[in-house]
Amino acid sequence: MKNMFFTFIVAISLFPVPAFAHGTGEQYQREMMMNSYVLIGSAILFALFLILHFSAKNKVNSPVVKVYKWGWVLTLVGVLVTGGMYLWGNRSSGAADVTTLHHIHGLGYSSDGQRILIPAHDGLRVYSQGQWSIPETAKHDYMGFSMIDDGFYSSGHPAPGTKLKEPLGIVKSKDEGKTIETLDLAGETDFHGMTASYKSHTIYAFTPAPNSKMKSKGLYYTKDETKTWTKSEMKGINEDLSALAVHPTKDSVVALGTDSGVYLSKDYGQNFEKILPDIQVTSLSFDNEGALYVGGLAEKPLLLRFDLETKKTGEIEIPTLKDDAVTYFTQNPVNKNELVFATYNKDIYLSGDKGVSWTKIADKGKGISQSKH
Repeated sequence: MKNMFFTFIVAISLFPVPAFAHGTGEQYQREMMMNSYVLIGSAILFALFLILHFSAKNKVNSPVVKVYKWGWVLTLVGVLVTGGMYLWGNRSSGAADVTTLHHIHGLGYSSDGQRILIPAHDGLRVYSQGQWSIPETAKHDYMGFSMIDDGFYSSGHPAPGTKLKEPLGIVKSKDEGKTIETLDLAGETDFHGMTASYKSHTIYAFTPAPNSKMKSKGLYYTKDETKTWTKSEMKGINEDLSALAVHPTKDSVVALGTDSGVYLSKDYGQNFEKILPDIQVTSLSFDNEGALYVGGLAEKPLLLRFDLETKKTGEIEIPTLKDDAVTYFTQNPVNKNELVFATYNKDIYLSGDKGVSWTKIADKGKGISQSKH
């Protein structure tokens, strides 16, 4: 009798409790897996109690029959409830319908201009044709993310469970993160300040501390995908860097941002001159034509376009940003009228008319997919 009541108590303890999918995709998967285990366990106990009940039902006055009866009734309820929760979770999960950007560590278009790639702390997110998606790639924490015409370069931290060294050093992918090639300094340096020339593939990286290839703190560049590095003297710079960008074709042209303005070098970072004063720079990016886009703060958040040839500066009208600023900007490599920028508060705006109007495609880290017609 004691064993029977013990079995009954075990059955009760296995009844499901409300657990709705939330948070990251990994959390959702764990919760759904737990629900499936509970569902299977409840089904097994239901079958066991049902068999025991019918095998002992001739013992009319025995309390054992009542225990078995209540056992299969309650476990049946458990099966129905757990099954309903499992189906509901699959249909309404945030992992399927909502893309979460826990952080934004970069912004770039695929070479065909069809997809916007965003490194979001736990892997990449993709926005294409009005829809958000999470690609089936390793969830590396990319930093210094830089798109080029045949893929991207990046630094950062490897996803848990991978065989890549911590930190990543400098890596490259030609298939939007499906495979990763380690180029240099794996296990040594995490480059937050890094950029690459879109066409020529020259990489600039600022190291906060010496490593095996960079003997002192500072800005370095490589024209042969990290086989050799050259240090930039950075003459004219005596402030901390806040942003970094390199011309898409003229790899000797590099721009630096600080809290006091924008500096430009035309000799691989050996000498800099200030081209835009009185602006706290939060982002820098060259467009396809070689103009420099500057995100920053000067009494208000703003986005500027600086023409290197004419030296003229124009302001791009952007939506009102409250306690916020532009952190990343990029232009579609195929359609020069399509612009996109991200902010500190993890909002993302897209324009199809070169900044005349903007559509919000992410709000505080929540991807906003457009309605399908």
